[in-house]
Amino acid sequence: MRAYRVAYDGGPYYGFQRQPDVTTVEDTILDALRALDVLGDDEDTPPGYAAAGRTDAGVSARAQTIAFEAPDWLTPAALNSELPTDVRAWASADAPEDFHATHDATSRTYTYYLYAPDASDKRAREALDALAGEHDFHNLTPDEDGTVRTLSTELDRDGPFLVVELTAGGFARQLVRRAVAVVAEIARGEATLDRVETVLSERALSGPAGVAPAPPEPLVLTDVRYPGVRFAVDDAAATSARDVFEQRQVEHARRARVADVLADCGDDTA
Repeated sequence: MRAYRVAYDGGPYYGFQRQPDVTTVEDTILDALRALDVLGDDEDTPPGYAAAGRTDAGVSARAQTIAFEAPDWLTPAALNSELPTDVRAWASADAPEDFHATHDATSRTYTYYLYAPDASDKRAREALDALAGEHDFHNLTPDEDGTVRTLSTELDRDGPFLVVELTAGGFARQLVRRAVAVVAEIARGEATLDRVETVLSERALSGPAGVAPAPPEPLVLTDVRYPGVRFAVDDAAATSARDVFEQRQVEHARRARVADVLADCGDDTA
């Protein structure tokens, strides 16, 4: 059994998990394995296949983890040879034969880059502190089961962004993005800290009182932990990943600069 770390830009994909009639990251990975003859035409997945998480449409990952019974020659660089450039394997690890990438993860960390130049760091920290610990997050997910989770939170300021980091053993659907939405309301002064108490109460919230998820694009799956599993970085694969995503960073910076210019419409009266 071998586990692989995979980074991807989630923008072009309808989430990680396979779906009919749309392009997903998982479909892309399985197509690559089929092209490499690791997966037969009549097989859905390789033996033992599982993934750490099911990121939503638009959500990216730095440390998505997949594992399956792989041939010795299938390095991250070899896997990348059949993957599109926006999906890059960059490390691998030998794992026990009964390893399961979903069930054996002891923690998952998501990082949200909230654009909030005028928001209060103090209020954001207070909101995150109130959300930390074990709670029933039934008002922050469409799930009906598995809503009790133990959440760890961190906050940093990076220029105009509040960097919100949430860690748990597992997450209910949309829990991260809805938690960020609550933090954003409080940090921007649109709600008081009592909002957290209301959200965590037994009363079901709906309509205007409910919490809609924050946009998916600023969210990244940044870490998944497995006790006793040590990942080795494939230097060639990691270099390829850095090159690809640094180039995308340059492209986005160019677009942002052009948008800055266009946003000045009406300022020049000459």
